[in-house]
Amino acid sequence: MPLGEKAGFEKSQSRYCGVETEFNDNVPQLLNFNLFTSAFDFVVASLMNPSYRPSLLEKDGVLPFAASDLVLSPSQWSSHVVGKISSWIDLDSKDETLRTASETTLKQEIAWANHLSIQACILPSPKGASCVNYARCVNQILLGLNNMQLWLRIPLVKTDDDDVMDVNSTSFIDSWELWNAFRLLCEHHNQPSLPSVNSFGRWFGEPVTAAIINMDSFLTNGWGYPCLSKCHQKLITGATLALKLPQTFSPVYFDVIIIISGKPVHSIPRPSSDTANNFDNNSDSLRRHPLRPYLDYVGFLFRSMDPIPEQECFEPLMDNLEAQTYETFERNSKKYIQYQRAISKALLDRVPDEEASAVTVLMVVGAGRGPLAAEETGHKLKVYAVEKNPNAVVTLHSLVKLEGWEDIVTIISCDMRYWDASEKSDILVSELLGSFGDNELSPECLDGAQRFLKQDGISIPSSYTSFIQPVTAAKLYNDVKSHKDLVHFETAYVVKLHNVARLAPSQTVFTFTHPDYSTKKSNQRYKRLQFEIPCDTGSAMVHGFAGHFDAKLYKDVHLGIEPSTATPNMFSWFAMFFPFRTPVCIKSGSPLEVHFWRCCGSSKVWYEWCVTSPNSLAIHNISGRSFWVGL
Repeated sequence: MPLGEKAGFEKSQSRYCGVETEFNDNVPQLLNFNLFTSAFDFVVASLMNPSYRPSLLEKDGVLPFAASDLVLSPSQWSSHVVGKISSWIDLDSKDETLRTASETTLKQEIAWANHLSIQACILPSPKGASCVNYARCVNQILLGLNNMQLWLRIPLVKTDDDDVMDVNSTSFIDSWELWNAFRLLCEHHNQPSLPSVNSFGRWFGEPVTAAIINMDSFLTNGWGYPCLSKCHQKLITGATLALKLPQTFSPVYFDVIIIISGKPVHSIPRPSSDTANNFDNNSDSLRRHPLRPYLDYVGFLFRSMDPIPEQECFEPLMDNLEAQTYETFERNSKKYIQYQRAISKALLDRVPDEEASAVTVLMVVGAGRGPLAAEETGHKLKVYAVEKNPNAVVTLHSLVKLEGWEDIVTIISCDMRYWDASEKSDILVSELLGSFGDNELSPECLDGAQRFLKQDGISIPSSYTSFIQPVTAAKLYNDVKSHKDLVHFETAYVVKLHNVARLAPSQTVFTFTHPDYSTKKSNQRYKRLQFEIPCDTGSAMVHGFAGHFDAKLYKDVHLGIEPSTATPNMFSWFAMFFPFRTPVCIKSGSPLEVHFWRCCGSSKVWYEWCVTSPNSLAIHNISGRSFWVGL
């Protein structure tokens, strides 16, 4: 069973842990020792004898690979072995002989790994600050690969001398800068001691596949067993940003494969009954494999983690969602609880207890739970449920009959903009909010329905505000890029964000208030914003904006998904993602200047957005040419 797998979890929610090994030309024995007797999921194994150099190979000689392809079945090579490319390779060396030999060896090892049906190979970290030729060679190789992935090893802290890890050293290199240069040179290809929290946070939005933990990172707990510091634990569990920066970041899920590397540095005591209860150890395997205690500790951390959420990306909001999706949203009772609280408070304010026998007219635009509020407050209600969807009207009739609300609820099958109400309401309730607040045309719909409300009537919600924040979201960017057209880059998506780095706190964009009796009102909006990326973040890549909303239902009752004030246990709405056609690389401490428009036409509403600093991007979705919501 995969490490960290829990009862009831899907297989996709399991976590895996491998072990990095020294060169061994007996691969079956290597697998037997590390997998079958010690429970590691896979090995990271050298494919070539480390002493090999192309210049030393005799003419027509056989390349010194670790083993024949016949010693394992293709399925074993694929599922149990991750290849490790020779660490001496330096494709940007000033020594032409070394550079040429490195390029030859890299291509030979990748070709052999591909022949073995290995799923992935780990490339050595670039040796210095420059990696241009290395990236060029890797990009050439990627063009010829179909299924195998290439994982680039990048230390979180890197210096010119990898043995010196002083971040204050003049030779210190920002490893994210190194990765970013490599990634840009490869055209954002899909496959390829801790710093500050902000600096580390950039990696949450990158396509990180595996985390290699060296033995030197482990501490010793009170029982004499290996453990990790709190900071390293949070790196694995993906909770660092949520805990350290609650005003800036919402919880982030950073799901990676763990690889344990190096020789053991602990003298493990004989397991006692107490320690056996804390770790799932086996004394026989402890004697057989010196790294088993480290594996058990990582498994312990894995089992304490929450399930891995899916990252879904829906098409534009004017498309109909499946019934199953609606059913999922409707199971989110928190939204209805907040609406009930708001309606109850409004009823108590609208009609004093001594006048509770008076009938209050409540109009519900869309699905509502008004009668429940009536039961809680003891007030008499006359409810109009206005719904234009004929399929939803059938459901409403069934619900009214089932609950016995025939004397309370009148169902109106009509578009609210064209309905001629026989009387005005005291309270107007609507559930028209989208992930960005106004993106499902709540302002336009409520403008048409406002005529149903008495001059002193109450609207629920009374206001709502949209927010945006810059994010690193390499996976989402690559998903959009894969369509290879302009339309997808100028479309806003509803998406469950978890593999992202939130680079700055959210800022408000547009606010709408209801009822709005101003004579010259317009639902068109424009906002210019400037985000400051924290200085200790370092440089970062911005792939777009994450969009959220917060709604004031009534007085102190609010509902929303903006990270710093999000309603707990709310999954009725996911965030929106506004992508950039070209990602923006922003330097540490530099401002990011953003322009955002909400535009209205005779038949549609759309958003436009652009960046003007640190460099200018073309205005996205001009005139709603790619993405709009029809009126």
